[in-house]
Amino acid sequence: MILYIKNMVCGRCKMVVKSEFDQLGLPTISVELGQVELKEAITESQKEILLKNLQAIGFDIIDDKKSITAEKIKNLIVDLVHHKNNELKINLSDYLVENLHQDYSTLSNLFSELENITIEKYFISQKIEKVKELLVYNELSLSEIADILNYSNVAHLSNQFKKVTGFTPTHFKQLKDKKRIQIENL
Repeated sequence: MILYIKNMVCGRCKMVVKSEFDQLGLPTISVELGQVELKEAITESQKEILLKNLQAIGFDIIDDKKSITAEKIKNLIVDLVHHKNNELKINLSDYLVENLHQDYSTLSNLFSELENITIEKYFISQKIEKVKELLVYNELSLSEIADILNYSNVAHLSNQFKKVTGFTPTHFKQLKDKKRIQIENL
């Protein structure tokens, strides 16, 4: 049995969700971003308790097919931007079609309808958050960050960064109160 979980965006999310399943005595086969595969089906009462526990820590169970697909799109983009830098060179639409086995226009329309943002804008917001993270670490030059995130050049990265945040990357680095947004809130 597979349950789809909303707002799982990182390794820590996977650990927290797995812990909830373990505490309820629900053995899992695997816990991945956005989904948990269980060894056996669970009862409605177990599902209600699980839902209550997951909601208390910022997660949710998704049951409808459209929402599951939208969550899969978000998880693929988060994984691509935050964990697979070297794969950013592929076309996003091809990446999503390859992984979800659906036509891109269908995916795009569904995502925009449910999330009130285009896939492209969501992808850009994830990339900008990754830029912010790398700027805060202060270990890489802007040129290296542009290269890692597959921007054509520093100017492109800077223009997109300013358009989204209102700051240049240099000004952002100088801010004491870095305005980063948690991934699940994007």
